[in-house]
Amino acid sequence: MSAFRTAPGIAGITATGLSHEAGANGEPAAGRPVNGSRRRLLGVAGVALGAAWLPHGARADAWPSRTVRIVTPWTAGGGTDLVARIVADKLRNELGQPVVVENRAGAAGNIGSEYVARQTPDGYTLLMTSASFAIAPAVYRNLGYDALKDFAPVTKVATAPLLVLVAANSPFATMSDLVAFARREGKKVTYGSFGNGSPSHLIGESLNKLAGLQMTHVPYTGGGAALDLTSGTLTLAILDALSMTPQVKAGRVRALALNGRQRLPALPDVPTLIESGIEFDAVGWHALFAPAGTPREVVDKLNQAVNRVIAAPDAQQRIHEAGSFPVIPPTSPRQWGEMFRDDVRLWGDLARQSGATIN
Repeated sequence: MSAFRTAPGIAGITATGLSHEAGANGEPAAGRPVNGSRRRLLGVAGVALGAAWLPHGARADAWPSRTVRIVTPWTAGGGTDLVARIVADKLRNELGQPVVVENRAGAAGNIGSEYVARQTPDGYTLLMTSASFAIAPAVYRNLGYDALKDFAPVTKVATAPLLVLVAANSPFATMSDLVAFARREGKKVTYGSFGNGSPSHLIGESLNKLAGLQMTHVPYTGGGAALDLTSGTLTLAILDALSMTPQVKAGRVRALALNGRQRLPALPDVPTLIESGIEFDAVGWHALFAPAGTPREVVDKLNQAVNRVIAAPDAQQRIHEAGSFPVIPPTSPRQWGEMFRDDVRLWGDLARQSGATIN
């Protein structure tokens, strides 16, 4: 699905198992005959010995038999981390084993992703990550993993929209107001994002392209963009709903729109970009992956268990509170794999169009 479509509204804004079979061969020692009974005993012993050396996860019917780790490549408290913990809390009941969340943050998610890519593909180490994972191949020159080849897609858990925000005392009440101003002021208009090549950066550059704007990108790390927005240093910022919804409700900032096709239950009066006349339907997400080579039976069991978690009303409520939307209906591994490939292409195209690169 294209990220762009023609829409009415703002004039001029259009767009286009590892399995081992083990057993004894029953050959006698040199010069020493073996009778039938002894041959059968040796055969049984050989099978048992071979089974003892099977790698963890090779017997999919026995999975899981120990703790499952969900690695998130982001710091604790962020959207992906919260969604991972929501899933883990209920997944332990589905699997009958402990499920723990482990944060391995750094390098915009690449450290944790590379770590999981190198783990044994046995279903005991998983990756819960975000749309930045689909962007990374287009903006990083030296990734230590291949997002498409080194991972097995399990399921898409939630979508995660971003908010287009202005200061509370800003004269802009709608996206139309903002676009009209930005067309007049050109590069004087600044927008903050949470990093070069991030989803918020790419959305900002897409707005530039779709609306014929020349807004200047100002990348931030941490919460600097929100501070500069409230102080008036920035004209606007494109930030996550999780951290900014409380700021909107408190009247510190104003939300003009969000990307995607759904309004947030917590901010029902904030329209989507589509409703504002800019039909941009690319939206971020939180999703689960396993290392490539994980037995298909294990991936399928994981998929079914996580999808049952997502279907639970209390889990859906918590996902909404984390500024995201649970994916309903759920996706199969094959469906999510196809969607992920499309997203790598879509977000990659947006990144290349923006010119974003990170050494």
